[in-house]
Amino acid sequence: MKLSIIIPTYNEAENIGVLIAYLQKALRDVSAEIIVSDGNSEDETLKRAREAGAITMISPVRGRAGQMNAAVLQSSGTVFYFVHADTRPPESFATDIETAIAKGYNCGSYRFRFDNNKSLRWINSFFTRFNFLFFRGGDQSIFVTRALWEQVGPYKEDMRIMEDYDFLARIWKQGRFKLVPKSTIVSSRKYDSNSWLRVQLANLKVVRMYRQGASQQDMIDAYREALNYRKNAF
Repeated sequence: MKLSIIIPTYNEAENIGVLIAYLQKALRDVSAEIIVSDGNSEDETLKRAREAGAITMISPVRGRAGQMNAAVLQSSGTVFYFVHADTRPPESFATDIETAIAKGYNCGSYRFRFDNNKSLRWINSFFTRFNFLFFRGGDQSIFVTRALWEQVGPYKEDMRIMEDYDFLARIWKQGRFKLVPKSTIVSSRKYDSNSWLRVQLANLKVVRMYRQGASQQDMIDAYREALNYRKNAF
């Protein structure tokens, strides 16, 4: 197995170097590459990623979906592992993925817990232990074999929101999904300027809109209206 770790970024200079160093330490003797696919950041994201030892590129398509697809085209791995810049997978991620592949799984992800469990955030973490699609998301980190990727197709580049859920639904249906019983650490920065309840209501509204066939722009507008969220999140 060769692992291609793919990190889509936009203005993540604060996080990217620390994440890459963490991943490299965890990889040890594993055959792997780390590819940072950037959306033309306005800060030093790419500079810090290069200095940390990652392969870097500016994606021809901005948005997580297009950036991850572009990185896949530049990759050489047999397994892709998609990691968000503000998360930390378990230190054992490489072994976990290799073990899952050896047991016949061709895709999967982790549970998650927040880096700060103030308020009621532990409730979100608790429900990710259940292996249902509704509780899965891209911030839990997703692995998929190249063979399954070629079967289900890439991320949909016209999607700027819910692209991870759409991709998960396709690999869930066509692949053999492994929920690893460990947790990815997820940034709680969304909650810094929003209450727990406000975030949950916004998430539920957007998921409902997605299932009802709402347009990408309508979902983005609804999310922006519901939450105080960081600039250029979409």
